[in-house]
Amino acid sequence: MKFEEKLKKIGKKELYDEYCSFIDLSLEDYMNIQKSLLKEQIYLWQKSNVGQKILKGREISTFEDFKKYIPLTTYHDYADILLKKDDKDLPAPATLWIETTWEGGTHPIKVAPYNKAMLETVFTNMCVTMMIATGKKKYDFDIKASYHMLYGLAPLPYATGLIPLGLDNQIGVQLLPPAHIANKLSFGERNKLGFKMGLIHGIDYFFGLGSVTYYVSQSLSKMGGGSADPEFKKELMKHPTKLLNYLNATKTAKREGRGLLPKDLFDIKGLVVAGTDNCLYRDELERMWGIKPLELFAGTEPTMIGTELHSREGLIFFPDACFYEFIRESDLEKQEDNPSYQLPTYTLDQVQPNQNYEIVISVLKGGAFMRYRVGDMYRCVSLKSTADQTSIPLFKYVDRVKDVIDIAGFTRITKNSIDQVIKLSKLDIVDYIAKKEIDENNRPYMHMYVEVSKRSSYEEAISVAVLKDHLTVYFKYFDQDYDDLKKILGIDPLKITLLKVRSLSTYPHKIRRMNPSLHDIEEFMRFMNQDLDLQGGSLHD
Repeated sequence: MKFEEKLKKIGKKELYDEYCSFIDLSLEDYMNIQKSLLKEQIYLWQKSNVGQKILKGREISTFEDFKKYIPLTTYHDYADILLKKDDKDLPAPATLWIETTWEGGTHPIKVAPYNKAMLETVFTNMCVTMMIATGKKKYDFDIKASYHMLYGLAPLPYATGLIPLGLDNQIGVQLLPPAHIANKLSFGERNKLGFKMGLIHGIDYFFGLGSVTYYVSQSLSKMGGGSADPEFKKELMKHPTKLLNYLNATKTAKREGRGLLPKDLFDIKGLVVAGTDNCLYRDELERMWGIKPLELFAGTEPTMIGTELHSREGLIFFPDACFYEFIRESDLEKQEDNPSYQLPTYTLDQVQPNQNYEIVISVLKGGAFMRYRVGDMYRCVSLKSTADQTSIPLFKYVDRVKDVIDIAGFTRITKNSIDQVIKLSKLDIVDYIAKKEIDENNRPYMHMYVEVSKRSSYEEAISVAVLKDHLTVYFKYFDQDYDDLKKILGIDPLKITLLKVRSLSTYPHKIRRMNPSLHDIEEFMRFMNQDLDLQGGSLHD
């Protein structure tokens, strides 16, 4: 029975208990569910071609075997099998293949199979997220099939396209604009039409990538003010009641000496954001919409794995989506110094508060990925929560691992990507440091500290502007998502600081080339007697 049908037949308390009871579990009971589902997954996975490729003929039956014989994996371990999209290789036949960017021009896409049981789990957990997002406390939620949702996420075959699919499957929420229309429109056209429809029908829910939600929210304010286009005003004239609401909202904003905000026009019940860098936008989103955004956590390979709870103090991982392991940040640093160091992993009942961890997932219910390093860092903020009445550890999303620079959830830049871009550009760059930073407008960007050869520096008088222009051209060529940052969000994702010749080669201390700490950058710049030239704001660690 679908959520919508249950909503008509049983009370809110019974429905909440059915979907959200895992929040009330003891940690021991939570782990028992995890290990029981993992045992079923091992049975399915080891019989498949993808499992045998990694196990190399071994058979496993216990949790100890699981950790002993399955190595920590990355997409390279699965690519040759999964990119063929052959169901015969999988633990269970795929109902959908979800895809995303892998690594710029080197590896255009990676794909992940979703079978029927996995999709049912995603749809169920989407209902959990909706219940929490639209309520202020336990048993309190506001979900109706007649409600309208503005949607700021990419459609299928991207993982975010599962959200409207799940809502339609379980609840029947009305999308603005409808999916069959939205998929034919550009990003800007889709938002413009969605807003116009929202003024007529109302906007009850808003789902989006955090950066996109922020951009769209700003656009709503501009479209609703004096800059509203004639077509928009003409449409509004057809609906006298909506026109009156609009005029009253503009008067209120003018009286308070501010611009029009979405909360002046809409009484939104739930605001949900996904992706990275949401910490940069959540306060402004709350100011604009009058409601605290709720973060959900999902990805192409791990599926939908977690949601914040009512307090918004941290996220809880769904016990039926993946089996979770964690690598301590301190152990990652040990491996940097000693590549042969074997990384230990910890289960959810072994994590400690106020520590950062890289998450490792094994997708349950016939998933393809086992002991898979997604590349995401989380911080354990507490082992339990009185406010949320849970004994399950809560986490905050930190960022990508240090080897990846993720900007606003749009692009993932690796050292290999940068090396390829430099090679293509034929610029005489001999060394660099790349770090994710935040500008004065609270927008993320990549700051490259670049050292060119002595010949380029003195004979050709190479400038920062030349370096930036050349590198930008090749980053756009190498990675379409990089280009979208400027076109869609108006973010300039690159800043260049030109270092003195032989700066890095003469520096007596070790410094990471990707995302070094703020302290290391400051020490390096002081050593070189060179000012730390920030565009604004603070460095993002």
